[in-house]
Order: sequence, then C-alpha cells, then structure tokens
Amino acid sequence: MSIASSILASADAIRWTDLHLDPILLHWRFVTIRWYSIAYLAGILLGWWYLLKLVSKPGAPMARRHADDLVFYATLGIILGGRLGYVLFYRPDFYLHQPLEVLKLWDGGMSFHGGVIGTSLGIVYLARKNGLDWLRIHDYVACCVPFGLFFGRLANFVNGELWGKATDVPWAVVFPTGGDAARHPSQLYEAGLEGILLFLVLWVLFWKTKARYEPGKLVGAFLLGYGLCRFFVEYFREADEQLQHFAEMTHLHMGQWLSLPMIFGGLYLIVTAKKRRMRVEPVAGTESVA
Repeated sequence: MSIASSILASADAIRWTDLHLDPILLHWRFVTIRWYSIAYLAGILLGWWYLLKLVSKPGAPMARRHADDLVFYATLGIILGGRLGYVLFYRPDFYLHQPLEVLKLWDGGMSFHGGVIGTSLGIVYLARKNGLDWLRIHDYVACCVPFGLFFGRLANFVNGELWGKATDVPWAVVFPTGGDAARHPSQLYEAGLEGILLFLVLWVLFWKTKARYEPGKLVGAFLLGYGLCRFFVEYFREADEQLQHFAEMTHLHMGQWLSLPMIFGGLYLIVTAKKRRMRVEPVAGTESVA
C-alpha cells in the first residue's frame, strides 16, 4: 500500500496519542522507571515461576536449586546477549564509531536473537558446571520464554516503536514517530503470535504429550514456532531505518534472515528428537520416568 493512501486512511485510524500511553511509569528526581524495564522484569519473574512448576514434575532435568541459579545466568544472557546482538546485527557501524553508546541500555536497542544466544550460553555453562543435560534444560526453559516475548512486545507498543508498514486496515495506528501514515500495530501481532500462540503450543506439548522426554523436541518447537512467527510478521513490519537498503537489496528484513537458522535448527531438533529418547532419571525426587 502507498504512503499517500495510508495517510488518507489515517483520518479514521486509531491515534497512538489518543491512547494516553506513556513509556515512563515513574520519574522521580534522578530515578526513571520505564514500562520496558517492567516488561523485562515481569517476563523473567513469570518465567521463573513457570519453570519451577515444570521442574516439580517427575523426570525434570534439574532440581529447584539449579532453576534458581539458572534465572541469574539467563538474566545476564538476555541483557548482555540482547544488547550485543543488537549492536552486531542492527547497528555495527554506529557503535563502532561510538563504542560507549553500547552501555546506554536505557536508550533501547535489544535483539531477541542475541538474547537467545546469550541465554543458551548461560544454560550450557550451568549444565556443564553441575553435570546436567544441557539440551533437556533448553527444553524446559523454552516453555517459559513466551512470557518475556509477550510483555516485551506490549512494551514496544507502549513505547510507540517498531511499528509496521503503512496500511488502511480498520485497526491501523498512527504512531508519533511514524509520520502521518496509519500503520500496522505489528508489535501486537508479535505479542499474540510469539507470546500467546507459542506459549499454548508449548503448553500442549509439555503437559499433554511425552515431548519433554525426547531431548530437543520442545526447544526445537520453540525455535521453529518463533522463527515462523517472526518471519511472517516481518512482512507487516517496517524495516529499521538504517537497514532499509539492506532489506531492499536482499528482499528480506534482518529479522527474517536471523530467523532462518532458527527455523531450520528447530526442524532438525524436532525430527531427530526420538533418536535421543532414553530412560529419564530425575535430578530431584524419587519417581523414575521410562
């Protein structure tokens, strides 16, 4: 759809400013608390709570004490991996010339793909340190990630950032930083697909099937599901300004290129999961799972 058409459609569109959203939850003297920070905190805490429910079932790959330690490593992985991923994948030239800007986390700029890598490194470290099965831990952690994705995308909407392409759909939104055009609220599309839908798929696989006893199947389902959802939504999302030329040249957004390894890697893990099926002895508890 052309920008001109979307500008005409914007007369009847929802205006972000009319929603009375404020990215800042609290500002007092030198203390500023943003909804984006609350989204990260909520995702981590809910993910931790859900992980404890998962590991309380027979055949868990780790004990409660391991799950508690994992929250620390995962948080570090999310923050450091997410920031470094954004720097390397999305704005390498800018940060190469202004390296100190990398430390300004409050100015935004986090990559989910980088966060995945960082979290995986934290899981592998924890597993090797305690003699645990790193792949099965990934399975359990993958079931918890949609919480963070859901709240993170809602925070993107509250921030009025990462909006979609120009459109005339009835639910289009005019964002302050998106010009006069009405745009897809792609942040909400991602919240629904990557957050709610992906959580439900993993919930069914964990609680209603034997997938958790086939190492790699759950994390494979997560990688495949997220990769497909992100690849799809990118068709409605505006490419980052500094990557517009890259998107035009390659015919895919950076987010889509980064999702392709997740899609293929997820497929591989799912297809080969049954080969890794073995008798599962719990790390905590007395009940053995065949």
